[in-house]
Amino acid sequence: MKEIKMIALDMDGTLLNNQHQVSDVNKTAIKRAQDNGVEVIISTGRHYQTSSIIAKELGLHYLITVNGSEIWTMHGDLIARQTLDPSIVMKLVKLREEHQTWAWLASVDKIWRGETPEDIEAHEWLKFGFDTDAPEIKEKINQTLSEWEDVEVSNSSLTNIEVNAVGVNKAAAIEKVCERIDITMDQVMTAGDSLNDIKMIELAGLGIAMGNAQEPVKKAADWVTASNDEDGVALAIEKWVLSST
Repeated sequence: MKEIKMIALDMDGTLLNNQHQVSDVNKTAIKRAQDNGVEVIISTGRHYQTSSIIAKELGLHYLITVNGSEIWTMHGDLIARQTLDPSIVMKLVKLREEHQTWAWLASVDKIWRGETPEDIEAHEWLKFGFDTDAPEIKEKINQTLSEWEDVEVSNSSLTNIEVNAVGVNKAAAIEKVCERIDITMDQVMTAGDSLNDIKMIELAGLGIAMGNAQEPVKKAADWVTASNDEDGVALAIEKWVLSST
């Protein structure tokens, strides 16, 4: 059994149940892991604004946001940030207009939902998201994005497409936290449910897919736990971390 020194958890569909809450069972398992000297962090597609409250409530030290675009300490210190060039954002806006999808844009200080600011060049951008329940539209957008060399493409649900700067992903951000606390990726357990979790699941010493995960995520994982509504995070921590401490 691998010696796990850090646990990196996705939020939506993983740590959070379908009521967007951390269950008491998950909280207890996380606290027990922490009490045994295991670092627990969140690695999410969410913005700092919408994820830091939960990270603080759990007593975490580090928070990875916007699919790895930013790494924060829970004292509010920014460790690293990688932005998306405004020229790419303008191209993404045109692509959204071409296919008439809903979209959201995340800058370092604000999230635009269903609207686009006029002064794109005046902001530092982190992520652009498309959302559509039309598979043919998703396929066309993905095909276009596959021809771009300066973006990283993933998703956090079956209906969306998330675009970050090339090289931005949760695994790369976790590696930076590992360096900071002097451990290796082989000593990390990760858990997630969507395509933006695949790289961290593949590169970690132990990659866990949720029972509700997308099929490619399950195929990439070392083990599949219960769903996010069945305390799958706690189950994985109990089996792979607490049983060996």
